[in-house]
Amino acid sequence: MNYFLTYTVYVLILSVLMGISTWKLFKKLGYNPLFAFIPFYNYFLILKETKHPKWWAILSYLPIVGPIMMSVFHLYLMKKFGKTLFKDKLLTVILPFIYMAAVNYSKDAEVEDENELFLTDEEKSEKKKDSFIGSVTFAVVFATIIHVFVTQPFGIPTGSMERTLLVGDFLFVNKWSYGYRLPMRPLAIPFLQGTIMDTGEKGNPKDDPKSYVDAVKLPYERILQFNKPQRHDVVVFNYPQDSVHTAIDRKDPYVKRCVAVAGDTFEMRAGRLYVNGKPETVLGDQEIQHAYTVNTGTQLDIPSMYNTYGFLPVREMQNEKGGFTYIFQGLTDKTAKDIKALPNIISMEENVYPKDSATISYKLNADKTAYTKSIDTTQSIFPINKPWNQDWYGPLKIPKKGDIVTINQETLPEYRWIISEYEHNSLENKNGKIFINGKETNQYTIKQDYYMMIGDNRDASLDARFFGFVPEENIVGKPMFTWMSVQGVFSDASSSYQAPKKIRWDRMFKATNTGEANKTSYWWIAAMILILFFGWEYFVKLFRKKKTEDD
Repeated sequence: MNYFLTYTVYVLILSVLMGISTWKLFKKLGYNPLFAFIPFYNYFLILKETKHPKWWAILSYLPIVGPIMMSVFHLYLMKKFGKTLFKDKLLTVILPFIYMAAVNYSKDAEVEDENELFLTDEEKSEKKKDSFIGSVTFAVVFATIIHVFVTQPFGIPTGSMERTLLVGDFLFVNKWSYGYRLPMRPLAIPFLQGTIMDTGEKGNPKDDPKSYVDAVKLPYERILQFNKPQRHDVVVFNYPQDSVHTAIDRKDPYVKRCVAVAGDTFEMRAGRLYVNGKPETVLGDQEIQHAYTVNTGTQLDIPSMYNTYGFLPVREMQNEKGGFTYIFQGLTDKTAKDIKALPNIISMEENVYPKDSATISYKLNADKTAYTKSIDTTQSIFPINKPWNQDWYGPLKIPKKGDIVTINQETLPEYRWIISEYEHNSLENKNGKIFINGKETNQYTIKQDYYMMIGDNRDASLDARFFGFVPEENIVGKPMFTWMSVQGVFSDASSSYQAPKKIRWDRMFKATNTGEANKTSYWWIAAMILILFFGWEYFVKLFRKKKTEDD
């Protein structure tokens, strides 16, 4: 069932519930009882009767926003029939159709019209409180609409995109860059991604309470898709192999650079990236970095180096001879050259994994009687049957929609997630034979485009070399600009030193996807907008006062 048909079914179900639980109330308001069953129009009439803006009715069935607005409209309706006590409001919100049905079928439900002339001081105070709560609710709804349907804030907690995007950069993501992906879990708490909170139970994130109702689901659909991710785009996407959240749009958001698109061939040779057999094109805002091991006779002044080169995540260890060993996470060629020239440097070597050595990680699984060891696919190279690592990888062809690929025991690890998880088929591997949807086969036709997303800081990036291809349905959009940048706001567990906290004013309100080395900051435009937004009411009052004085 496609998105819009499923969505229509949900709307009809809600409309039937609304009609069954309120038709007598609509009749007492002077309307045809059948109007209670008509989507949008039923809420339009409630807003009309309660003297609220009637255009709000269009918000009543929108994903995520709709449940909030429907609760507000239900409260308006119950207030119209005198149900204003706290218990009435609580029951209206948590058991809407049940409580409204109880009122609907009761014998004492009558319309109570308000008359401002006969309101007590307490009733007037309550009305002001309701107006304030209503204003706050609408502000939350407006912000939710922007968050869900237009743009979403996104923070950079790790150094995988250094030095293009820095740890502590906060971005706005344009959700329409590659067509708008419609929400797939319409019943959810606004502004939360996957979970309400981290319960703190070690190794068991599946027990964290979800911020959405997984049972109410809509299929993947993207509208107005005029562009697809291109090579060099910085892209925000949902982590493909997130096993905690089954909803695609609720999986953890990641940001990387799209280095290869569907149909391309991706390869790493000694830590250098190649696409279709050619060295990568490095944009002006990219700085290629590599990990280095440095041995010194005396301790390096890392804080002083921060002032010169910016934050350099590094692990410091003292050796038995009194010297120090430093493992730098990512140094540019220039920074590496400068550090190598320091007088107390004994040796300095770029960290490159040997060729034909696979990066395989293992995890311990608690059993009833003992611990068993299994491959940790999230930390192992993709696919796990190849002798590849971060520096020697591929060549790997990126699947394209319509490609017919060969499926056998050798290629199955490469396409397993595509077949079973991303394209939702049943997959069995029995007695050396492969079955897709119950039929034995040695071929599979790819149903969507895939992409290779790699961090600019290659030696400190958990990216597509580990989790594999990124499906088109996981794409969120492009980062538009950095609206805030704070150094030191996120701690780095892999570094012996932490960056001092400071606001990086020079990065604020700069576009992120231009590829230019020196981007223009538009902070002054942002300042003008904020002044107008918060000062508009003041200027209007000032103008009115002056006009009154002139008159």
